[in-house]
Amino acid sequence: MSASTSRSDARLAALGVLSLCTLITLVSRGVAETFAMFLLPIGAEFSVDRAALTGIYSAYMLGLAVVSPLAGTLFDRLGPRLCYGLGLGVFGLAYLGAGSATAVWQLYLLVGFGGALGGATTGMIPASQLASRWFHARLPTAMGVLSAALGIGILIFAPVAQALIGAHGWRDAYRWLGGLQLLALLLVILLPWGRIASGAPEVARLRAHAASGAPVWTLARALRTRVFWSLFGVMFCTSLSTYAINVQLVACLVDAGIAPLQAASVYGLVGMLSIAGMIAAGVLSERIGERRFATISYASTIVGIAALATLGWWPAALPVAAFVLLFGSMQGSRGPLVAVMSARNFPGARQGGIYGAVLIGMGLGGAVGSWGSGALFDLTGGYRAGMLLGATGAVLGLALFVRVSAPGPEAQTRRL
Repeated sequence: MSASTSRSDARLAALGVLSLCTLITLVSRGVAETFAMFLLPIGAEFSVDRAALTGIYSAYMLGLAVVSPLAGTLFDRLGPRLCYGLGLGVFGLAYLGAGSATAVWQLYLLVGFGGALGGATTGMIPASQLASRWFHARLPTAMGVLSAALGIGILIFAPVAQALIGAHGWRDAYRWLGGLQLLALLLVILLPWGRIASGAPEVARLRAHAASGAPVWTLARALRTRVFWSLFGVMFCTSLSTYAINVQLVACLVDAGIAPLQAASVYGLVGMLSIAGMIAAGVLSERIGERRFATISYASTIVGIAALATLGWWPAALPVAAFVLLFGSMQGSRGPLVAVMSARNFPGARQGGIYGAVLIGMGLGGAVGSWGSGALFDLTGGYRAGMLLGATGAVLGLALFVRVSAPGPEAQTRRL
């Protein structure tokens, strides 16, 4: 076999692994992000205030914060088959159970914490670790493709969930989504995970060469660096900004007079445009630099939120279109950058656990943003205070990102 044929086979294998991880992430994140569709029907049945309802999603994000480092460690020690299998099994059973919930606290447990365990072990943590074993120079682009699964998932599952709710009610909708996860479990456990987890030999050689003479990274060592806490802060503030808006977006649009299915479609369009933004995050950061792209991204997010805040002052199509274009196109685009910077600064056998710890910031920020926007709605009777919270998170996220140390040995070993 010629060297060119061997390289071609390796590229095809890498693309196959990337496609697989993207598909699993698409299903897992897409299903998890349907909660905005369930907000109003659950509220109508249980007659609780908005903060209690958004608290379900806050429980999900808080659960992600707790479970993410454990998911990374599980992947590092036991491999992808058990990591993905456990996640899909828990996710499916939790959503099946949610369809029979008789009290809101049960939804906190099932959709919140059960969904968090499933999401952490089937999302970006295992996917990013596998991608780093198959890609080297094009790793930012690969991470962008993986992150785009969130947008694709929203685009697909938001209208599907809304249609299921409209046709069968929110309980059966949860049962259908849970059954989908269990079907995916049956397919995933049959895959050749040993070969998938081994990675590309050339990438393994490059990683081994880069690691020679470098610090042996553990979570305890990473926690003593400024890079880790900068990345943690970026994820916290960015997640706060995103989920202060997204969780109540459908309810906000419905209250503004937009039909529920149309509001769900807008939510899906935001996810669709985020696909381009997340792929662009990988491609453009390779060309113009991570900080410059992040500046453009955060600025678009802030202006998009400002456009949404004018809803009610103009014909609805104008602020909604501006919001979808500006906020949607940049939603999730910072995630791939953080994943790449984490892999670059903390390589080695404990990379998954360290990245999982970084994602604690995402879970905590999402919990604060989703609950905070609900509490502000109860306090003010409107959505603009929550939008201000989201814009503030974006400003702080940008300020932290530009302070992240440049990659390299100096940045890696710089201590607090």
